[in-house]
Amino acid sequence: MGTSYNINLQNLTDEEIVNEIRLSNSKKYIEILYDRYANKIYRRAISFVKESSVAQDLTHDVFMKILLNLGSFKGKSKFSTWVYSITYNYCIDFLRKKQKERIQANTYSSETQDLGEEDAEEFESLRQMKVERLLELLEKVSPHDKMILLMKYQDNMSIKDIQKVFDISESAVKMRINRAKGKIKKLYKNEYNEQYK
Repeated sequence: MGTSYNINLQNLTDEEIVNEIRLSNSKKYIEILYDRYANKIYRRAISFVKESSVAQDLTHDVFMKILLNLGSFKGKSKFSTWVYSITYNYCIDFLRKKQKERIQANTYSSETQDLGEEDAEEFESLRQMKVERLLELLEKVSPHDKMILLMKYQDNMSIKDIQKVFDISESAVKMRINRAKGKIKKLYKNEYNEQYK
């Protein structure tokens, strides 16, 4: 490496950084990875726990979990998708322990209709809902519903990326999003006594 390695290191892809950490466990590569992802992990954590100090603790815990599990990253999906998966699952596990309640995995056997292509108008209507109202309503649905809506609308993740995070089929992802949207719509109508279009 030349004397200007810092500039060169910043240009490395996530996957290249991960390979370097696997090979050398070098602190400089770990720091670059931390700089790239700590704020993203923190934003996800704070959306779940609301307390800055708890979110900071979760950020450190998640990053340590990522480092300890780098050997299991196979490159089948983008590194960022893999990080999202660990972050969301860790936050959900934290909430489960904190609330001491068992969150049942939603089953959609009663909703087997084929959703077909995503309804662009429908998705747009959810985007146009007042942000502060949407954030309030997200606190009233289950962590699983909240998580998938944040992935889709706040993080702009594709259906395929969400599919990789949950390890479920594309149609199951669409059904989960559709069901979570339905809950938000119903809450919106009940809370604000108006229908949004």
